[in-house]
Amino acid sequence: MAAENTDLDTIRERAERWLADDPDPAGRAELRAVLDQLPGSAPELADRFAGPLTFGTAGLRGPLRAGPNGMNLAVVTQAAAGLVAWLAAQGGTGPLVIGYDARRGSREFAERTAQVATGAGRPALLLPRPLPTPVLAYAVRHLSAVAGVMVTASHNPPQDNGYKVYLGAELGGKQGAGAQIVPPADAGIEAAIRAVGPLAQVPLGPAGQVLGDDLVAAYVARAVGVVSPGGPRELTVAYTPLHGVGAAVLTAAFAAAGFPTPGVVPDQAEPDPDFPTVSFPNPEEPGAVDRLVALAERTDADLAIANDPDADRCAVAVREPSGGPGWRMLRGDEVGVLLADHLMRRGVTGLYATTIVSSSLLRAMCAARGLPYGETLTGFKWIVRAGDGSEPLVFGYEEALGYCVAPDHVRDKDGITAALTVAELAAGLKAEGRTLTDRLDELAAEFGVHQTDQLSVRVDDLRLIADAMARIRAATPTTLLGQPVTEAQDLLPDADVVILRTAAARVVIRPSGTEPKLKAYLEVVEPPSDGDLTAARTRASAAVTTLRTEIANALAVPPG
Repeated sequence: MAAENTDLDTIRERAERWLADDPDPAGRAELRAVLDQLPGSAPELADRFAGPLTFGTAGLRGPLRAGPNGMNLAVVTQAAAGLVAWLAAQGGTGPLVIGYDARRGSREFAERTAQVATGAGRPALLLPRPLPTPVLAYAVRHLSAVAGVMVTASHNPPQDNGYKVYLGAELGGKQGAGAQIVPPADAGIEAAIRAVGPLAQVPLGPAGQVLGDDLVAAYVARAVGVVSPGGPRELTVAYTPLHGVGAAVLTAAFAAAGFPTPGVVPDQAEPDPDFPTVSFPNPEEPGAVDRLVALAERTDADLAIANDPDADRCAVAVREPSGGPGWRMLRGDEVGVLLADHLMRRGVTGLYATTIVSSSLLRAMCAARGLPYGETLTGFKWIVRAGDGSEPLVFGYEEALGYCVAPDHVRDKDGITAALTVAELAAGLKAEGRTLTDRLDELAAEFGVHQTDQLSVRVDDLRLIADAMARIRAATPTTLLGQPVTEAQDLLPDADVVILRTAAARVVIRPSGTEPKLKAYLEVVEPPSDGDLTAARTRASAAVTTLRTEIANALAVPPG
């Protein structure tokens, strides 16, 4: 009991010190209410002070709440002060450009970041309103900024917010110009954040220069350049921004490119931080695109497209081939290889890149067509830095619905330009009386059926993920699908990833970098016999189902 009281006293003292330094009256009132409910609120208080949010390669991300283990004005002030100090220590010149989405706190956090920058003598440029993350990434390059900050939690639940950092060419180099930070920059920024003294001593200047709509117009004009002029444009598209900030920019881009304006799901069209019609604002989650599919069916659409709330990801749904019921979402790997194939057939040469968890089909396509191929760790911060720089990156994708079709435009995933390129491909196929699924069939006939799936386990206790990773390392399977495991690769200490391969299957196991999930990426390659794709897909689907169960058993987690 004495030890418990000592722990409680320690946490209470930490909370009182935080209160004395918190610049936000609302945050102080929130934390004071938790303190007033002690000892009953001890678990919640302990969680709020379990440790500071760590500034990693994805920046900051966490729940909106007072205390060091949450997103709030105090944490953002400290993060901005550390970032600005680090930029100065690196000798970086030029302005800091700042964007934000429509989540709770986003504008306030963006304006505070601008105040910290100007207080330190650095110009700050604020995007004119809540806008997609790709617009911020574009602005870093377009405005020759030293760095960019995007306040967003992307597709996380409504109670979260986050803080991404991009570097300009001066500090990011040629491959990292306008890209998210990678080590050692993340550790350097984290150290600078921890070195920030009392927040009351952080000088605050004006909220920077608010940019005009000409920046958005410039982004749209460059985005339209991803499609070839004069091609087919007859296409009916249903679209949802999932209560996020993508609708205005995407519809403007479609109109500027000459496509009919997409129909937008009415009750998901406007930004809403509560995301009231979805359980999780992520197009990959079950039920998230039900309204989109319903709209596509009502309007007899050729294609259905969804962005996630900050519009850096793009999901695509297609009508099942004749005889099949309804619509289905294309997997990220399917959209990725369709886009790559489309660019290749347009004559775009250079490096094509993806990650270790994506399908191996892109590798096979590049090998067959004599094009350079790059494979990286998970995340666009790595994809855009693929290769040694000798070949220009022309396309990158990750299976989690992220696509970069114009790296010189946006050095990150971009759901707007991806949607335009998918529309160009679909319109061209429609003019020939074909569909995206027809083109997938042609690729499968040429390279074999590459059936992919994912085992994803969401947890409340992160120790369960660590336990599962330890389990697979301690008792690595020697066979999968009745075939010997020919390679078992452990990427520690560089990455918490285990890769297993057989002659016809591959499994990549890792913790999610943005959510409390354990993920296993599954792939089976099945060549069609006598050109029978239906039979090959049936065999591949059955094999992936079996593989899912085998991996779930090895990890001792539910098969999902």
